[in-house]
Amino acid sequence: MDSKPMSTLIIVGVCILLSTCRANPTTNGSAEARSPDGRWIASARTDQYSGPGNAGLYTAVELRRTSSQNSPTQILLLDQQEMGEITLKMSWLTPSHLEVAYTKHPRIDFQVVKSGGIDISVKDLSRNEADTSK
Repeated sequence: MDSKPMSTLIIVGVCILLSTCRANPTTNGSAEARSPDGRWIASARTDQYSGPGNAGLYTAVELRRTSSQNSPTQILLLDQQEMGEITLKMSWLTPSHLEVAYTKHPRIDFQVVKSGGIDISVKDLSRNEADTSK
């Protein structure tokens, strides 16, 4: 048995598999909210990952100072794989309190409650809708 056709077949198969995988996600949406005093910006980005063993839909929320060149700090990561797109709202209740509200019960993979003196609260809007329908 000639091993050359078999190795060629394996190489072609690997190339096809790699061409269908996307290491870089596709961004489905983004938003920003500036604090009332203008010192902070909260930003959210929803990314779609695809490929074998790599598929996912995630929304990351980050916080950064407007006066700093430092990278933003991730404060929230929502896994939406099971429910698809969600509605996300970011509201500054005060210059030092950010509220992030969402719908459809995504799984919270990561959550920070305070960063750089900013209190961060998370609110599930779909639970409020369910409560008011009684």
